[in-house]
Amino acid sequence: MQTGLYIVGTPIGNLSDFSPRAIDVLKNVDLIAAEDTRVFGKLATHFDIKTKRVACHEHNERDVVPDLIEKIQSGQSVACVSDAGMPGVSDPGFRLVRAARAAGVPVFVVPGPVAAISALVLSGFPTDRFTFCGFFDEKKLRDDNKIPHTIIYYESPNRIMNTIASMARVMPERQIAIVREITKIHEETIIGYPGELMNITPPRGEIVIVVAPRPERKMSDEEISDIVNDIAATSMKSAAADLASRTGISKKEAYKRLLNKDNKND
Repeated sequence: MQTGLYIVGTPIGNLSDFSPRAIDVLKNVDLIAAEDTRVFGKLATHFDIKTKRVACHEHNERDVVPDLIEKIQSGQSVACVSDAGMPGVSDPGFRLVRAARAAGVPVFVVPGPVAAISALVLSGFPTDRFTFCGFFDEKKLRDDNKIPHTIIYYESPNRIMNTIASMARVMPERQIAIVREITKIHEETIIGYPGELMNITPPRGEIVIVVAPRPERKMSDEEISDIVNDIAATSMKSAAADLASRTGISKKEAYKRLLNKDNKND
């Protein structure tokens, strides 16, 4: 093996997706830096990979990375793998790559499956522009809704129904795709508007959410009025922000519409 750092993609569910090149690299490098050596151990046993391995995850990267770079500088070859998919994509790995680049050592990639891209393709939503936002964060949803093109999130099954409810409040006009268990036996893609999906059976397994681009047409005054009625019970400040996020109008205009509603009720 040529001296350097090898970023190796591993299967996200179906072991048949493990490429012959990836297996060959992992069998022949001097050391494998794995996110979880126990998880990788199962894969290694299946493919008869006996290479020495060391744990490299978010809690020990600061201590482990310098030693790995030192080994590469001394002439060794090191592979980096995550529990599933491509290292560095919402998984440990990018700090090791950054350190390798800073040290001037060679870095190679051995591509493998990526859940985010697989879900994007399965959704049928536009792929010409998209933003991957990592794991879903409700606090950022209003800002995320300003992104006009396709959005991708990772989410856990224990939070998915709350996430759908949040999307129904903030981005009711955007379709979403709930993609779960990609490449596994129970792979499934559920598509609809958030409000339509609030009562589905809670999905299980590994989940990716893909959000369709914002509709090109602007909402009518009648549609905006319906949303005004829906959220008017909340405080004026938060209601204005919610209305602006859901309709695309300015916060100033949203505040004015809410005031007009209150005045009419008086």
